Amino acid sequence: MKQRPWSRLLLLLAAFALVLASCASSDSDGASSDGGSGDGGGEAAAATCQGKAGEADTAEPVGKSGDADGAGKKVGMVFDVGGKGDKSFNDSAFAGLTAAADNMGVEVKDLEPAADGANREALMRQLAEDGYELIIGVGFAFAEVMPGVAADFPDTQFAIVDSVVEDAPNVTSLVFAEEQGSYLVGAAAAQSSKTGTIGFVGGVDTELIKKFEAGYVAGAEAVNPDIKVEVKYISTGTDFSGFSDPAAGETTAAGLYEAGADVVYHASGASGSGVFKAAEAADRLAIGVDSNQYLTASADEQPCILTSMLKRVDVAVYSTIKDFVSGDLKGGEISAFSLENDGIGYATSGGQIVDKDQIDGFATDIIDGKVEVPTEP
Repeated sequence: MKQRPWSRLLLLLAAFALVLASCASSDSDGASSDGGSGDGGGEAAAATCQGKAGEADTAEPVGKSGDADGAGKKVGMVFDVGGKGDKSFNDSAFAGLTAAADNMGVEVKDLEPAADGANREALMRQLAEDGYELIIGVGFAFAEVMPGVAADFPDTQFAIVDSVVEDAPNVTSLVFAEEQGSYLVGAAAAQSSKTGTIGFVGGVDTELIKKFEAGYVAGAEAVNPDIKVEVKYISTGTDFSGFSDPAAGETTAAGLYEAGADVVYHASGASGSGVFKAAEAADRLAIGVDSNQYLTASADEQPCILTSMLKRVDVAVYSTIKDFVSGDLKGGEISAFSLENDGIGYATSGGQIVDKDQIDGFATDIIDGKVEVPTEP
């Protein structure tokens, strides 16, 4: 039987329809071509907030009752900009001060500077004139004014956190290997990142904060040599507002997340609370600093806290006060805190660390001198 032309056309159309149906079935059942989840959005995979909320603090308290008899001793403290309540650097120092009051019976007083820190010197002199025998300046900025105050009050002991004051026999300098802890959290960030891009938010572009940046980048590259690290500073030069501007911290971190970073580490003092808000809003991970900031984050933010770089300012302050009370504080010396003496570490709250054994191995290598962590970017 001779086939009509229109009949052949119908057969061709039917075959074409079967091909289209087969392609559609393949697209819907398989993974998306751009490496995403296949949900049709075309968005690449990224690390998201998967941590547990509500975990309790399991850290051992600083010191113990009866560590020394400080009855009649007076210890004063002047905070850095951002003051008490920054849930970071200043609060860690305050924890060491209050623990000393509780365990040793010393009389303590703390003062907060103006927003620009211009009255640091006046507050230190006020404490010295009021008979406080040990005065602690919390932050590297005190290095500019402490030598003059210490010289005018030679019978008073002073201590400075985060800087070294030379040629001052009544000043003890408390410094930290921030780059070491930053290396460890950088490794944690690279382990978790799925985009291959992570971020760093610094409060102010000082030499100190660049130590955090340098260690973070080095640790991330130890895990993934191809990792991309985006770095942003909130303020620069002598403008220290970057340590006390949560709104700027939020917008800075949000920009990093929008640019593809799925983990952001901050070293920005009180501005870090804004970083955590940005992490929650973007459903991305953040890393805290100085103290275990998971414990002070909101319940909604806690699942977004990957880890925190622990800088035990509380331990440094407490041990300095204990030495003072015991008569063992020797001015003019430097007290260094690092991984080796537990002055530096990292937190695991929330349960999101991918490979703790690898990070602990890095810590051991740093302590043993097999890994030298850079202090400059």
